[in-house]
Amino acid sequence: MKITLFNILLFLFFMPVSIQAQTRPVKKLPAQEKLTQDTTKNDRVVVDHSDFAEGIFEEQREVRFLKGNVELRQDDVYMYCDTATIEENNVIAVGHVIIQQGDSVNVFSDSLVYQGDKRIADLYGDVVLESNKQKLFTNQLNYDLKTKVAKYTNGATLTDSTTQLTSKIGYFYLREDKAFFKDSVQVVDTAFTLRSDTLEFDTETKIAYFHGPTVIIQEESKIYCESGFYNTTNSDAKFLKNPQYIKGTQKATADSIFYLGDKKEVLLEGNAKIIDGDKIAIADKIRYDENTDISYLEGNAHYEDATQVIDSDKIIYDSKNEVYTTEGRSRLSDPPQILEADNIDFNSETEVGLARGNVYWQDTSANLSIVCERADYDQKKDFILASGGRPFLTTLMNDDSLFLTSDTLMAFKKNPEDSARTMLAYQDVRIFKSDMQAVCDSLIYDQQDSLFRFYKDPIIWSDTTQFSADTLHMLMSNDQIDKIFLYNNSFIINSPEEVYFNQIKGKNITAFFKNSQLSKMKVDGNAESVYYIQDDVKAYIGVNKTICSEMMLFFGNNEVENIHFYAVPKATMFPMGQAKHGSELRLPGFKWVTDRRPKSLADLFDIQSEDNNSNPEVSQ
Repeated sequence: MKITLFNILLFLFFMPVSIQAQTRPVKKLPAQEKLTQDTTKNDRVVVDHSDFAEGIFEEQREVRFLKGNVELRQDDVYMYCDTATIEENNVIAVGHVIIQQGDSVNVFSDSLVYQGDKRIADLYGDVVLESNKQKLFTNQLNYDLKTKVAKYTNGATLTDSTTQLTSKIGYFYLREDKAFFKDSVQVVDTAFTLRSDTLEFDTETKIAYFHGPTVIIQEESKIYCESGFYNTTNSDAKFLKNPQYIKGTQKATADSIFYLGDKKEVLLEGNAKIIDGDKIAIADKIRYDENTDISYLEGNAHYEDATQVIDSDKIIYDSKNEVYTTEGRSRLSDPPQILEADNIDFNSETEVGLARGNVYWQDTSANLSIVCERADYDQKKDFILASGGRPFLTTLMNDDSLFLTSDTLMAFKKNPEDSARTMLAYQDVRIFKSDMQAVCDSLIYDQQDSLFRFYKDPIIWSDTTQFSADTLHMLMSNDQIDKIFLYNNSFIINSPEEVYFNQIKGKNITAFFKNSQLSKMKVDGNAESVYYIQDDVKAYIGVNKTICSEMMLFFGNNEVENIHFYAVPKATMFPMGQAKHGSELRLPGFKWVTDRRPKSLADLFDIQSEDNNSNPEVSQ
């Protein structure tokens, strides 16, 4: 999920202003006049110059009226105006009023009321305050020259060529290099607009602090918070108390949102959540690196869109290459498919991925699951290749489970719109089902036609019957065995007690089942059979050995009940006492295999020995 939305956090709050105000210039004294100024500490307001002066001097009252280029002084504070009235160390100044305090503070206004004992100035009209290149414009300002605290309550504006700040109430602590703005605070810049209830700015560190509901608006995005700060020097920012980010269809929320300007990283901490249309990302912490365009979802990470859901301890998303990786136990839900693993890598563009470590894959629509150590998968083609740790497949058949293992498993859909899958298994394939077991080197199973194809030394066991040939096909119907097709060197052995062995051999054989029980068998080409005859009480009375080009055998209760020959057979009947059961009655190629037959789920994973794989012939 591409999370470039946080680029918006790189905003400029406001910088020290430096516009040219249309005000009377600050008076600059010649060097020799400066040397003659009285620099001793004086609490009284001193008149340095005026073009015209007159006064009223009474016993308890002294008033002076000054007019024209009036210059006043109190310690390091200089005042200039057109006219002034001074009474008991208080000054009323009118016209082009200027207050100059040291080299750092200049105040301009239309009029002034100054309390000399308290050193408090109330300025009216077009008021401008300059400090360290900052300029404040208002119509009424209260300035305490002793504490260097200026405040206004009727609204004011700070502005430069690109940025303008306004508020109804403001406090400037010039000595501490701090400023507070309250009530309808608004900052307008070419790049953004900010509205806040309360704003604090440290003019020395250039850090702005939010102390109330704050909204930052850019052309396509909006940020809301109720507390936080922004460092205009290094662009570090922190948004707290219900921080929210909105851009188009994107919305991000968290307990706190951080922006590290030097690293160009954005961090959402605590209940972090990003919504973008139908895409949702949730984690304890979400970190975005602008340099690499990579996002990190850490702690209870969750991602979902219209097609899939991913859960993991950690999700890493490379939006530039549209690749995501998971760390820790991960779960990807792409209905009807589910994938779980210790680690998942996925390319959203190619829709190709790799899952590693305790992999579990499931197709709920096909009642199919695979467990392995590694799975390569293609989401678009609906393909999975399982390997490592003897991949283990489970599928449900008529309320019974079929289990399969091999060195490698492959599953895919020939038609993506169809739920039916084709599965390939190769090298040391083993199958276990309650009524059927099988082994071979490789296998193909098509769910669409329910046909298993076994290749290279295949053997199928069903109850007391063993089927083997060069190639075996097993057809399922209603999740039960319907037919088994044996091609070339076909051999079927049936032995209920594993003492006497009924045998059918031929070129090709078709075995027919009914209710999962062997019902009949058609043998085509070079047919041979050995079957034991029983009486009504199931006692063996003899054994018949027959050779015929074709024959049909009929079974009941897993025993040969009747044989139909399609040509004149060559048959020999041996009484039980005269028959050589272990030699003459073994058809060529006879092998009764017991060690390779899976008898439990554990046998699907046991390593077969070379002796076991050799399929030794059972001797009597």
